Amino acid sequence: MGDLHISWTEYHRKIEQLAIKIHQSGWECEQIICLAKGGLRVGDILCRIFDKPLGVLFTSSYAGFSEDNNPPTRSKIIFSQHLSMIESNLAGKILLVDDLVDSGVSLQESINWLRGRYGEDIRELKTAVLWYKSCSVIKPDYYVDYLPDNPWIHQPFERYESITADKLL
Repeated sequence: MGDLHISWTEYHRKIEQLAIKIHQSGWECEQIICLAKGGLRVGDILCRIFDKPLGVLFTSSYAGFSEDNNPPTRSKIIFSQHLSMIESNLAGKILLVDDLVDSGVSLQESINWLRGRYGEDIRELKTAVLWYKSCSVIKPDYYVDYLPDNPWIHQPFERYESITADKLL
């Protein structure tokens, strides 16, 4: 399988399909945490659909796209010092969302980060992504597409990785 190129329409439909899968499972979360940057849009839409508070955990494990538009390289995962949220505490049943699970390291380490800081208050933690690649070390609880061939996914917002305000002019 070659690279996957996703349009904005497809991207939003995948998020809706993810919401349906979560809803049909009968499981209900109390808070949603998204991994930024890739999970921001997913988390935003899911928190609106499920009417749940949203928190953001900023992570980074990729360098940006190169000038020749080759996929970014993976580096050591870095976390923000704090979870950004309106709620006074992270507690109860938590849904952790991202756009995709590639190697699975970011998702696994994010679970460890959350449990390390809020473990006593987290009653249950489930994960949700749009794309689940077979090379992942972790299987998310909810996903839309399983990708056995591990393709690179070109998401519609990627173009902004190589655009500056000057280039927009």
